[in-house]
Amino acid sequence: MSETLHQITLAARPVGAPKDSDFALVERPLPKPAAGEVLVKLHAFSLDPYMRGRMDDAKSYAAPVPIGGVMEAGAVGEVIASRSPDFAVGDMAFGMFGWASHGCLPANQLRKLDNSLPATTALGVLGMPGFTGWYGLTELGRPQAGETLVVAAATGPVGSMVGQIAKAKGLRTVAIAGGADKCALALETFGFDAAIDHRAHDSAKSLRQAIAQAAPEGVDIYFENVGGKVFEAVLPLMNTFGRIPVCGMISGYNAGALGGGVRSEGPDRLPALWRSILVKQMSVNGFIISNHYSHYPAFLKEIAPLVATGQLAYLEDITEGLHNAPRAFMGLLEGRNIGKQIIKLT
Repeated sequence: MSETLHQITLAARPVGAPKDSDFALVERPLPKPAAGEVLVKLHAFSLDPYMRGRMDDAKSYAAPVPIGGVMEAGAVGEVIASRSPDFAVGDMAFGMFGWASHGCLPANQLRKLDNSLPATTALGVLGMPGFTGWYGLTELGRPQAGETLVVAAATGPVGSMVGQIAKAKGLRTVAIAGGADKCALALETFGFDAAIDHRAHDSAKSLRQAIAQAAPEGVDIYFENVGGKVFEAVLPLMNTFGRIPVCGMISGYNAGALGGGVRSEGPDRLPALWRSILVKQMSVNGFIISNHYSHYPAFLKEIAPLVATGQLAYLEDITEGLHNAPRAFMGLLEGRNIGKQIIKLT
């Protein structure tokens, strides 16, 4: 057994987009599990947009990563030592181990994985991102056959889950993605009815015109995970009693803790947007998925069989090597990934 633990820590709080010097690769002795704990050799860990917010020292729904602290992440790996009757050596487990080569956690903080599916599915399609899409759409979007749904970042693990579930429920699905290649994936891999390249539009007005053509009967559900220009484009197209589940606003994460909202086009722009929500009697629900894990078993029961049989598609963007995690994360925030961004260690 290796006697060394490698971790990536937060070396400095980024100003704007993260850079290499904001991270540090450190080496520490491999921990030994105490009573009730499990030591896991990590095979892969997840990179997600929310991690950018954890790098800021600002009040939020979760504490920031301290300077010198390990960058947090969900990870999967093989149990190599256990002092818990719930896990045996050789079991595969998921836990919040962070950006690291190994992790040691209490057994009650881990989930044993079903070996019939690739372990990486616990990081994306069957993990937090997929669950976010499923919960936000089904519980807050309240989809009905014949309605129209719009979702941005449509080829990512959240957006692709939202689109496929909505399509299966009989909705017209409109994808917004960055670039022609991602639009093609939205149509061909994930089955969206229409796909729009937001990079081809330099203003919310231009993007709105394209969305209106793809959604001639208006928009009933806008699943919000991007913010900025996309939000401004979609909101005037919302139908009466439209629903907007809000799980994130990645467009402004590099601007700091308060970024990612609406780009003002004038001093009265924000009040006008809120008036639209009032007049059309829309439901706008922000949600933090960690508060809703009581629904996770139902999610797995419904979605895992669809993944196993190939009825529900997913894409994973694999980057190999712990040392490459910072650069992969920077690319994720700029939309350079294709599918769920994962760091593979072994």
